[in-house]
Amino acid sequence: MKKIGTIIRKEWAEVFKNRMVIFTVAFLPLLMTALPLVIIYSTRGSASADSLNSQISSEMITAMCPSGLSGAECFQVFMISEFMMLFLIVPVAIPVTIAAYSIVGEKTTRSLEPLLATPITTVELLVGKCLAAVIPAVLATYAAFGIFALGSWLIVANKMLLTALLDARWLIAIFIVGPLLAIMAVAFSLMVSSRVNDPRVAEQISMVIIVPVLAGFFGQVAGLFVVNRQVITVTAMIMLALDVLLVFLTTRVFQRESILTRWK
Repeated sequence: MKKIGTIIRKEWAEVFKNRMVIFTVAFLPLLMTALPLVIIYSTRGSASADSLNSQISSEMITAMCPSGLSGAECFQVFMISEFMMLFLIVPVAIPVTIAAYSIVGEKTTRSLEPLLATPITTVELLVGKCLAAVIPAVLATYAAFGIFALGSWLIVANKMLLTALLDARWLIAIFIVGPLLAIMAVAFSLMVSSRVNDPRVAEQISMVIIVPVLAGFFGQVAGLFVVNRQVITVTAMIMLALDVLLVFLTTRVFQRESILTRWK
């Protein structure tokens, strides 16, 4: 564990010198928090919300809005449900920015060879680099959701509406699916980073991993499906299986000797 802790501290000392990383870690969660809070504040008690609510299919209202809420409140639940998917972009975008630089960036700064020459095992090395990227992403996601929950509590007067906005499906999504997404993003980024020679190329290719999250967001907006508790639970199970597979593939792809030989 001491070796893994050393890797984590080393990664953070190097990565957070990059202004782009700091911007992504700080600004992206705040943006994803501000959007739903602005929607809640601007649509509370709005007559236009009632008219827009009538245009939403009854099936989607039943799936997202519990009984006892007004039309405007149901519209708020519907809109927040659409934008809550954006919270899941945070645990993907942040670790990709960090992990994509992890291997190939060290090669460009000539710090990879001394690191691979140490007695640290490949598993310890990859676990350290993985945690160095996952921990900031998960903490930023939890902090953003905490700010959203606090802001909703201050804005929303109806506690039934507050319960609907912070229901179990989003708790599962944030606290379980979020970390699983972060691990998936990091594992994929480490594989890419160990195979390319340019940090910018590594980051650009690694950002492909964000496509499934965007597909889920636009699919729900388009009404193709409704993200309910069952969908989130199944997604969590699928993500767990994918994480196990990707972590296994990462350890197989990362060959320290061939990396040094190929890049010399």
